[in-house]
Amino acid sequence: MKSLILGFVASLLVFAAQAESTATGDLGLIIERATGSVLLVDQSERAVVTRIEGLGDLSHASLVYSPDERFAYVFGRDGGLTKVDIVARKIVNRIIQAGNSIGGAISDNGRLVAVSNYEPGGVRVFDADTLELVADIPTGSKTIGLVDAPGRKFVFTMWDTGETWIADMSGKAPEIIKIEDMGANPYDALITGNGRTYITGLFGEDGMTALDLWDKTPKPIRVLPGYGRGQEKLPVYKMPHLEGWALAGREFVLPAVGHHEVLWVDADELIETGRTPTHGQPVFAMARPDGRQVWVNFAHPLNDTIQVIDSVTKKIIHQFKPGPAVLHMEFTPRGHEVWISVRDANKVMIYDTHTFEKLQEIDADSPSGIFFTARAHKTGL
Repeated sequence: MKSLILGFVASLLVFAAQAESTATGDLGLIIERATGSVLLVDQSERAVVTRIEGLGDLSHASLVYSPDERFAYVFGRDGGLTKVDIVARKIVNRIIQAGNSIGGAISDNGRLVAVSNYEPGGVRVFDADTLELVADIPTGSKTIGLVDAPGRKFVFTMWDTGETWIADMSGKAPEIIKIEDMGANPYDALITGNGRTYITGLFGEDGMTALDLWDKTPKPIRVLPGYGRGQEKLPVYKMPHLEGWALAGREFVLPAVGHHEVLWVDADELIETGRTPTHGQPVFAMARPDGRQVWVNFAHPLNDTIQVIDSVTKKIIHQFKPGPAVLHMEFTPRGHEVWISVRDANKVMIYDTHTFEKLQEIDADSPSGIFFTARAHKTGL
């Protein structure tokens, strides 16, 4: 009888383990900005798995994944940091850590989650397991461009002071390196996949500024200084996002501020290699994973359009209108499809990136950011 009971218990444990075992590599989350919810989606099925609610103000939200692709850490505009279990399909923890947040990052070992804040400013770092506060790093400024870097480091930049700080979190307390003179009003930043080059876009002046993070004492490197000189700068309806940067082969493709063009920059020499005139003011310029194409969307009032640029010729090869208020794009990991959020149509539309055929539509409530779990294995995403 005892052996029968033990066998039954063992069977239950095996069943429970199998029930909890869920492959996550094909999954992703879509932000529903108006309702404080996210959609869990399956790439291969091109379908919604479930909706998870209760994430607060997601009007300018982003997220990162744990290394095992199980947990998503969602950064809300209301200062909320929400930990979502995409296997259990529910929120497992949520805190309000500030008054106004603008994104976050996860350390290379997946143990620390950092959040950058507008109000009260600064960066706060949390234990990824418990969401307990590990470090509070005041900056005296709105903080933007927060990314992870190799060696348990976070890099971030200050809108008000034009400084970039590197916080080394490998020890018991943060060690901070401060780099001054990054330029006037940095608005966003990116880091290359190898963790070496950090580039900030500047709103207060034409140009960008780079840092070589392999240098023990990084110094500002001006990139494209005065790139708009001699041109009339247009009103900026929406700030471009360098987080949606493109590395196409050996070149960066970057959205110009206040101009209808994208800029091509040699990734090694950091010098301009070309410009492509565009339909409007670009917001995201994103490379297909193989680097052969760059997909661009635009600010209001021309935000119903997508243009596709061939990275060899630097010419536009396709243009189409998915619908009103195209906000974000996300490629499948190998780039055969792209998912596009069309906020005012309440749709996410899926296209073949070779034929440009529309494959599917998914209903979503004011969708914005789309995040597939493959991001878990990429620096800076």
